[in-house]
Amino acid sequence: MASGMIPRDFIDDLLTRVDIIDVINARVPLKKKGREYTACCPFHNEKTPSFTVSPNKQFYHCFGCGVHGSAISFLMEYEHLEFVESIETLADSLGISVPREKGGNTPSKEQQKRVKDLFTLMEEANDFYQVQLKASKPAIDYLQGRELSGEISKQFNIGFAPEGWTNLSQAMAKNYSQQQLIDSGLLIHNDEDPKNIKTYDRYRNRIMFPIRNRKGQVIGFGGRVLGDDVPKYINSPETTLFHKGSELYGLYEARKFTKKLERIVVVEGYLDVIALAQFGVSYAVATLGTATTSSHIKQLFRAVPEVIFCFDGDRAGREAAWRALNNALPEIQDGKEIRFLFLPDGEDPDTQIRKVGKEAFEKSFVDDALSLTDYFVDSLHQQNNISSSEGKARFHDDAIQYLKNIPDTFIKDQLVTRLSSLIGVSTPAFLKGADQKKSTHHTETNLPRIGNREVRHTPIRYAISLLLSNPELVKFVENIEPIALSHLPGSDLLTTLIEAIQENPNTNAAVLMQRWQGTQYETPLIQLMQWQPETDDIEILANEFKDCINYIHKRTSEQKVESLIHKERTEGLSEQEQQELVFLLQQS
Repeated sequence: MASGMIPRDFIDDLLTRVDIIDVINARVPLKKKGREYTACCPFHNEKTPSFTVSPNKQFYHCFGCGVHGSAISFLMEYEHLEFVESIETLADSLGISVPREKGGNTPSKEQQKRVKDLFTLMEEANDFYQVQLKASKPAIDYLQGRELSGEISKQFNIGFAPEGWTNLSQAMAKNYSQQQLIDSGLLIHNDEDPKNIKTYDRYRNRIMFPIRNRKGQVIGFGGRVLGDDVPKYINSPETTLFHKGSELYGLYEARKFTKKLERIVVVEGYLDVIALAQFGVSYAVATLGTATTSSHIKQLFRAVPEVIFCFDGDRAGREAAWRALNNALPEIQDGKEIRFLFLPDGEDPDTQIRKVGKEAFEKSFVDDALSLTDYFVDSLHQQNNISSSEGKARFHDDAIQYLKNIPDTFIKDQLVTRLSSLIGVSTPAFLKGADQKKSTHHTETNLPRIGNREVRHTPIRYAISLLLSNPELVKFVENIEPIALSHLPGSDLLTTLIEAIQENPNTNAAVLMQRWQGTQYETPLIQLMQWQPETDDIEILANEFKDCINYIHKRTSEQKVESLIHKERTEGLSEQEQQELVFLLQQS
């Protein structure tokens, strides 16, 4: 059931009414420490508590693994619930029912039942394929030839689809209609089939790999042909249950069979995942015939702080790695690590771990995988000859284009430092020409003093941080227009935040985070959410917030003056513009 079918206002209200301390403390014992609560993180193993919960912001964050979110996201991660299930759980705890919007895409009871029936259908199909495997000597011989044990085959529920056009459909006909089998993707309907077979089983003479969602439900299959037919692999089509670009094979099994899931290795095939698991590397997953998407990376970062992409060392593997890096750049987060592992030419994870074993595979390959920054800098260097001025210029231009896709993080700062050093220029010179709106480096120098102390944030960042901690400060914004018209980095986020709080004065940080989850604002908000004011004195905070707003207004006026003076020198000003310039100069 899609989250949009629950009114947004209800979700916002729910997050303002529920207390995240109660939600988490009922599952993970919390200890009060100052203004916050702490615990050892429930999502990774640690001895020193780094998991903090803010009652003021209604937000949790782990400084060890980077996991964060609201009461909704905590239940999703901790109890492996879907978004709507988390909302329903919170609503039940408050004794209220979850409303549904009328009309639109709201599912009827019949549609809900159809989805539930599809899950049951897929489980029964999975059982059917496993029974068929036991009866097929060629299929068993193939798996034994790949040196897969019976234990690992059972662990991953490997099955077999026998030859023939209607084996599955006949076996399922008693409980399910042809349309249900078509909707599941297991049956194909084709009016133009030359053999006059209108409906037939999608999978025939194939080793079957069930694909599970985070709850362990079968949502699709991958089938590997036994003979020489093509294609070698067939995945389920897009269905109500299965969306290829969002799913990862083996993620459910990795969570289930890894005692301390602290990192995940992303490989290219089903059998790579299974072979690694057989040798004890149970934390591997595979994309389903697609390049790694941003959705995949978000999913992985919710599960672990470290993701390692594993590729063959040949040209195709390098090209696939570069595509993965490009898709990963917008998802970079401080506290999360992406690395790249390249195997020797002609090897894949399956063959390599059989040659060297678990210990050597982890020590020589996984542990020594290249960091994202090392791989990025090395690859960009190889693509551009920087021995000449022209080569350095091309290197600079290419780098700037990629940097625009990276959120403002400490990782990005370090990357800029390395790139500028490589071509022998200063960081400010390197950043010259970058899109001001997507880079905050130009305003990071000469930070003003806010109140009586120098702060690490720019005034805009500081204002955002103060609003996240104390949304009531929005009452001191008398005129939003100067902020909206400002070209200062982050002004668009501050403007959007102010408007959202003005629309809903009773909001809190968790509501705001939930609203902008998955948007371009999510990463900077998370970073600023981690900052905590040094005082609870609302009068001091109000003065500092007003100082920030005044600074932004002043910079906006200065920008306008610079623009008018430039126009006066080049084109001339209208009478109205001349009056505006005189007024602004008098003000300044």
